[in-house]
Amino acid sequence: MTVPIVQEDLDALRAECRAMVRRRAALSASVAVVPLPGIDVATDLTLLMELIPAINARFGLTPREIDGLPLEKQALVYSVVKKAGSLLIGRVVTQELLLAVLKKVGVRLTLKQVARFVPLVGQAAAAGLSYGAMVYLGNTHIEQCYRVAHALREGHD
Repeated sequence: MTVPIVQEDLDALRAECRAMVRRRAALSASVAVVPLPGIDVATDLTLLMELIPAINARFGLTPREIDGLPLEKQALVYSVVKKAGSLLIGRVVTQELLLAVLKKVGVRLTLKQVARFVPLVGQAAAAGLSYGAMVYLGNTHIEQCYRVAHALREGHD
């Protein structure tokens, strides 16, 4: 995938990725309702292991695609990635890397673990927290990818 040349295409790509995040977040929320310890975190990791590389690929920001860019464009990508503070653009996504990123929303995840054991209301709260955490992580990554792709399109950071 190459970076869209036209701004409208880049905006459409962002919207498409947001829809993908909402679908995965809904699945995460549905699993959070199940009161089995650890199943929600395992599901979230699995969903993110698929989601993050899919977003990178849609924006043309996989490690292979970045390595195929001319050196000056690679430098631009890594400069924007550093400014954005992204740990997930242009890298092979591993469970360890995702666990580090999940620590950023650690309070939400801890509350979700506790809330799910309170009958009905707690399970609904856990589902809401799970959905919110997944949307937050996904949309934050999309915005970081969007900034990098926009900088590549414009030719500057």
